[in-house]
Amino acid sequence: MQWRGRRGSSNIVDRRGRRGGAGLAGGVGGFGLIVVVIIGWFLGIDLTPLLQGGGGGGYTDTAGETRPLSEAEQAEGEFVSVVLAYTEDVWANVFETQVGEPYDPPILVLYSQVTQSPCGGASGATGPFYCPSDNRIYLDTAFFTTLEQRLGAGGDFAAAYVVAHEVAHHVQDELGILGQANRVRAQSSQEEANAISVRIELQADCLSGIWARQTQAQFGTLERGDIEEAVNAARQIGDDVLQERAGQVPMPHTFTHGTSEQRARWFQTGFESGEVPACDTFSAQRL
Repeated sequence: MQWRGRRGSSNIVDRRGRRGGAGLAGGVGGFGLIVVVIIGWFLGIDLTPLLQGGGGGGYTDTAGETRPLSEAEQAEGEFVSVVLAYTEDVWANVFETQVGEPYDPPILVLYSQVTQSPCGGASGATGPFYCPSDNRIYLDTAFFTTLEQRLGAGGDFAAAYVVAHEVAHHVQDELGILGQANRVRAQSSQEEANAISVRIELQADCLSGIWARQTQAQFGTLERGDIEEAVNAARQIGDDVLQERAGQVPMPHTFTHGTSEQRARWFQTGFESGEVPACDTFSAQRL
């Protein structure tokens, strides 16, 4: 993926240089909770303490004691900033041409180890998540190392797919889909709520595919093997694969993100079509 020297986004809040952080008060909410469970399955770590408590308070972006960022952290921050800028330009264009409304981009919060959000506390173990309460994405860039070394999904476009997927949740929020789906989930049984979550996540994968296609069309940034990297990342974080790696027999009724095959296929659906209506997982008879 071509990204060096490209425009970076100004919608970044970088908390990584702060010592001590704000602690891990409150519980993990929204899609952070889902990721906690999935990553916990794979890593074999008991993450249930993160799921205790209520919604957690806010976090003020005021400077405290700081530490210098490493060269790797600086590079990761620059990369995320450029990818986020690509999402801003692409979705602004897609909303104008396909939705007929302006696009309001999210803020992306970079953190190291621990931070807080209105959706609850987060640690590096939670993975990236979107918090609809403040329209922000939370990302510990160390997750990219986990993605490559532990989940077998290396490559810069695999990392870009992760960012694009979380931005896709914001796109769902902008379209009114996420709020409606979450209201239905709140009134459903656990198994029904899981099934709705799968449709939410697969739609985000599809929207990520649209982003990949439009990024190439607008900026010509894709390189040989990039799409394969994204598809591989989607496959490596399917619920069935993660449960198998954790030594479990896959249990479809517990799936919250979709199978390896489903995640890869819906990403490809978005990439091949480039059209938002093609990502209607809620009406799809076959996921």
